[in-house]
Amino acid sequence: MLDAVLDGGAAAGGLYVITGTAGVGKTSLALHWAHSVRRHFPDGQLYVNLRGYDPGVPVSAAQALDRFLRALGLPREGIPSATDDRSALLRSLLADRRVLLVLDNAATVSQVRPLLPATERCLVLITSRSRLSGLVARDGAHRLLLDMLSERDAVDLLRAVTSGYRSPDKDEDLVELARLCARLPLALRIAAERASSRPLMPLRELIEDLRDESALWDALTVEDDDESDAVRTVFAWSYRALPEQAARLFRLLGLHPGPEFGTGAASVLAGTSTAKTRRLLDFLVGAHVLEQHAQGRFQFHDLLRIYAAQQAVQQETEQDRAAALGRALDHYLHTLAGAIALIAPLDRPVPLESVPPDAIPEEFADRDGAFAWYEREQANLVSAVRSAAAGERHDVAWRIAALLRSVYVSHNPFDEWFETARIGLSSARTLGDQRGEAELLDSLGKAYLQSQQLDDAAAAHTAALRVRREIGDRYGEGVATNALGLIAWRRRALVDAQQRFTETLAVFDELADTRWQALVRTNIGMVNYDLLDLEASVDVLREAVQLCEQRGDRAYTGNALFYLAMPLRELGEFDAAQAAIDRALVIAEEDALVAWGAFWLLELARIRRAKGDPGQALTACQRSAVAQRQIGDRNREAGALDGAGEAYRDLGRFEDAAKFHRRAIAIYRDTGDRWLLANALANLADAVRAVDATHDTSALVDEATLALRGFADTRASRLRLRILGER
Repeated sequence: MLDAVLDGGAAAGGLYVITGTAGVGKTSLALHWAHSVRRHFPDGQLYVNLRGYDPGVPVSAAQALDRFLRALGLPREGIPSATDDRSALLRSLLADRRVLLVLDNAATVSQVRPLLPATERCLVLITSRSRLSGLVARDGAHRLLLDMLSERDAVDLLRAVTSGYRSPDKDEDLVELARLCARLPLALRIAAERASSRPLMPLRELIEDLRDESALWDALTVEDDDESDAVRTVFAWSYRALPEQAARLFRLLGLHPGPEFGTGAASVLAGTSTAKTRRLLDFLVGAHVLEQHAQGRFQFHDLLRIYAAQQAVQQETEQDRAAALGRALDHYLHTLAGAIALIAPLDRPVPLESVPPDAIPEEFADRDGAFAWYEREQANLVSAVRSAAAGERHDVAWRIAALLRSVYVSHNPFDEWFETARIGLSSARTLGDQRGEAELLDSLGKAYLQSQQLDDAAAAHTAALRVRREIGDRYGEGVATNALGLIAWRRRALVDAQQRFTETLAVFDELADTRWQALVRTNIGMVNYDLLDLEASVDVLREAVQLCEQRGDRAYTGNALFYLAMPLRELGEFDAAQAAIDRALVIAEEDALVAWGAFWLLELARIRRAKGDPGQALTACQRSAVAQRQIGDRNREAGALDGAGEAYRDLGRFEDAAKFHRRAIAIYRDTGDRWLLANALANLADAVRAVDATHDTSALVDEATLALRGFADTRASRLRLRILGER
């Protein structure tokens, strides 16, 4: 049926749902067929296990989109934060490609729909226990029902797996074994492997053993579901035949907080050496009760994961279960702390107890190795926060959450960020640990600020500041005050922002913290620029650049140079401004600062316009707009569009200018940025009057005037006069 999808060697588009009961072989079929037809999809294949039926939290559409976009070559910094934006970007990237997408183990339509391409050149294959009727009704999906193997095929599978290990078994015995396995491939493979490992034992004895197991077995029974009963009976039958050490590792792995794991985590859970654990893992893979899906990485079939956890509950004491999980959580905590020390070495460390001797954290040679570990374990770290809180290891829950802030702040995985920060905050408060409470309030505040939720950001940072003062944490007090200054600056409450930054600088001068002295000087410089105190802005930003260079902080050197270029341009020092922004953009290129580099291009465009080169300005705005759309920063994308409109106006192409200003205005209306909206409206009024001097711009003037309400600084007053001059 799947082969019929392909017509004459060319891939036909479409959407196909392979549905059937657990263990029937949906994933195996999908992957086997996908590999067999790869030549028909020259632009590649994308695969994700959505884990819709795992006992843990399933993979969200946003997480799957993140993986797909990175697989298609986008840097992490270039992936938008919003699910809708990621979905749109995926559709754009796949528009002219012929790709096969395999969406494995989907539980709901909502997991799948954002992952669907808009082109008929791509083919999507979905596996699910659900019928996913919504995809059939609304999206035109074709449903393929995968039934159990026929009796003949089940017997053939048993013969194929046992061939070469046993003398030929009688047909009637193989038929009986297939029936006891409900003719489900998952159960048949396990049963055949056990038969292969006992070549001298008559198959009839194994069958009787399995029949006895079925009669005694009552764990995980599902009423009116003979197939599930059968496959779980085979699990029990196979599990009881494992050597004790392998059986213990199997059940302890059921306690692992995440869906898949490495050898190190497995070793810590079992409390055994890495070499011994590796041998036991190989044994479990050979028994078909564990899957190795990548080098050193393992996972369960979801049914086997449930069964393993059930065995742990039944056969391990509560104390032993807690100890095993505690070892794993400590392992993740201390390994993450070591990784963050390399990923964000300038961040203040989260306070930790000494490493327990049985946690055995992994070590990294450099930042790349540390970040690669984080990427592999990202889902497990979120699960570890959940498990730690649920298991009342609140000390671990808040510390992992606080450490994750240092990497989240650069990549904006907002769903994971908000979840871990909220759990961590609750855990810190449960312990009465005010340092932890302040750290997680700071994390939440940053997440709110970077997702444009300014009221919530202000509330979180205000609460953090209160706690910092209560515990006498001057460093934390300075961080919270700076954050409140950034929020005031975003709201264009410039005097308030200036006061906050001045207070912050006093704290870090007192602490002699040169890193923060540099960062706060940059913030003061940008506020001075907005207040039209240009000379003061240049002076303090030059100090910031010098301090950043002394510390070797290239990213913030580039940021300070970007802001320095702005007052230099307005003072007419175009060559100095050009030199500053060129240095910043070189840092962005060399250090792969995608998001900052895209933003800094806008100042390059303003300088080129000021120097009478609108063509180069337009090119810079176009590059910025493309990058910002990929990143998902709609406000900065609007800034690039508005800048392109200004470049078109300087080129005398006023209709094109108006078109770009309107696109920017639509975004600003949506994001609620009143200051930039007013500027874009004024630009549009200029453009439409240049097209037709008699055009009525009163509606634009009225909207811009309303947007400027409450802004009292000099720039706002000048803009207000400019707008009113359009009447």
